[in-house]
Amino acid sequence: MMSRAVDRRSRLVLLSAVAVAAVLFSGTAVAQGKATPVFKDGEAQIVEAFKDSKNWIQHDLWVETAFDSDGDGKPDRVHVDVTRPAQTDTEGLKVPVVYETSPYFSGTGSTAKNHFWNPRHEVGATPPMHEEPPPLKYRPRRPLMSRSQIKTWVPRGFAVVHSASPGTGLSQGCPTVGGDSESLAPKAVIDWLNGRAKGYTEVDGTEEVKATWCTGKVGMTGTSYNGTLPLAAATTGVEGLEAIIPIAPNTSYYHYYRSNGLVRHPGGWMGEDIDVLYNFINSGKPERREWCNCNVRDEELVASHDRVTGDYNDFWAGRDYLNDMGPLKAATLMAHAFNDWNVVPEHSVRIYEELKKKGVPCQAFFHQGGHGGPPPLKMMNRWFTRYLHGIKNGVEEDPKAWVVREGARRNEPTPYAEYPNPDASVVTLHPRKGGAGMGRLGLRKRGTQGNETVTDDVSHTGAKLASAERSPHRLLYATPELKKAVHISGTARIKIRLAASKPAANLSVWLVSLPWDPRARRNINANLITRGWADPQNHKGSLRESAPLEPGKFYELTFDLQPDDQIIPVGQKIGLMIFSSDREFTLWPEPGTELMVDLDATSLDLPVVGGADAFRAATRRR
Repeated sequence: MMSRAVDRRSRLVLLSAVAVAAVLFSGTAVAQGKATPVFKDGEAQIVEAFKDSKNWIQHDLWVETAFDSDGDGKPDRVHVDVTRPAQTDTEGLKVPVVYETSPYFSGTGSTAKNHFWNPRHEVGATPPMHEEPPPLKYRPRRPLMSRSQIKTWVPRGFAVVHSASPGTGLSQGCPTVGGDSESLAPKAVIDWLNGRAKGYTEVDGTEEVKATWCTGKVGMTGTSYNGTLPLAAATTGVEGLEAIIPIAPNTSYYHYYRSNGLVRHPGGWMGEDIDVLYNFINSGKPERREWCNCNVRDEELVASHDRVTGDYNDFWAGRDYLNDMGPLKAATLMAHAFNDWNVVPEHSVRIYEELKKKGVPCQAFFHQGGHGGPPPLKMMNRWFTRYLHGIKNGVEEDPKAWVVREGARRNEPTPYAEYPNPDASVVTLHPRKGGAGMGRLGLRKRGTQGNETVTDDVSHTGAKLASAERSPHRLLYATPELKKAVHISGTARIKIRLAASKPAANLSVWLVSLPWDPRARRNINANLITRGWADPQNHKGSLRESAPLEPGKFYELTFDLQPDDQIIPVGQKIGLMIFSSDREFTLWPEPGTELMVDLDATSLDLPVVGGADAFRAATRRR
């Protein structure tokens, strides 16, 4: 009898183990009859018990902040929505949060040209004010302001939270476009999730809402403006914000609207500036808009943004998150595209470099596309699983940099030890005369080259100039045809000595792959490699100090082009193109300004994997 009883118990244990294994394999875990998150290969899995949207709990509330941005004498409250598994109520389950905040959830405003700045005027001139757009329609929508992130993360055992930025939607306050309130508002929401701030069922109500269902661990993500705000929140050092995944974030409003002292517009948004963006998102309660327009938009943004000199100042410094990195401790997975000409790639690269210096856990994901584009879900899942659920999945030992190679799918990045590629080193290239057609660009610095002149004409696009056999409106210098592919990884830098025929002028520099193929428009890696812009009036090396140029006098400038990681294929040439006004980005002065370039004092530092030896092997004549 004893042996039979033992055998029966053993069979029951075995059957129970098989049943549990089957449950885990199917994506459902039950602990003492309760559903819990499931993890496999270091990733949170879809759990059957969390999967049905009919069972999700969805509600909204207002979180009280520590600031009063709209001048009504009361702390602003921001609108928040929550989506969480039903088990957070029925079974006492506590879950971490994936959080996205945005000024866009309640609609956006006009993009009519007359509501943007007119770029057609001389460099350094005071531009006429643009027209004010019609007010945004107020949209009192609740409970949910957005459905982003929900289907991805709630079935995997997370709650998803959204909030509207101050002065947008049902959130109180004023839009400040990079001001402190945009950092402190998500901080308040994270404080509420951790029981340190108060939430209310109504915007002016007194009935409190508590996040008893939250573990206190929060991860943030989003794209573009929505990717900026996770970084903004992280710079406050708020407890509970464990991880962020900023995608194409604008990390400095100066770097978004200016470049090396020059007024430069984001790609695709000619004439936009910080006040235009304010108007674009100003969707908050109508009764406070006049106060916000006067005190924030007109007296702060328009009064300080300086479209005349384009110089850096304290206003711009206060909207540069690189200056606020001290308190940041959230594990950060940066994501950006090397061909993003809206939010250019330096935005993420500059922050990533600082994260490495600080020793904060960080990785970088780069792809070859345009604006936006998240990392593969697997990468995001591993990041949030490690830092929000605490599962030791070895993400810290993963490669630090991931680059989607040319022609590859975005979910198939190539791993690298770091970005820039550790095997890259600077190769200095020198131009040789003949830039009206195509001068040589090579390692050897020749004797006296003299000066070459380019005449500004903004009616010619950069693509037209790069594809022209000859042009007086650009200077073009190119390497020999590549016999081997050249892998560029890092930030190219140009040193140039020039003189102008007027007291102010645009300066634009493109690095191109030649021959230019106008038919390759769908191939984002064809033709353009990278580019940069600068104001010769900032020749003293300070972005805070500029002075009119003395016509005919030569000045030296050194500035970076945009970061890149690109493999230039066999059969192409690497070209350096110097011109004045870039129709897609700079102001549009009247044609005729001349720039004289001293070739002997001009050079390009190019980061090449394998250094000078690799470059020689690729360009050696056979």
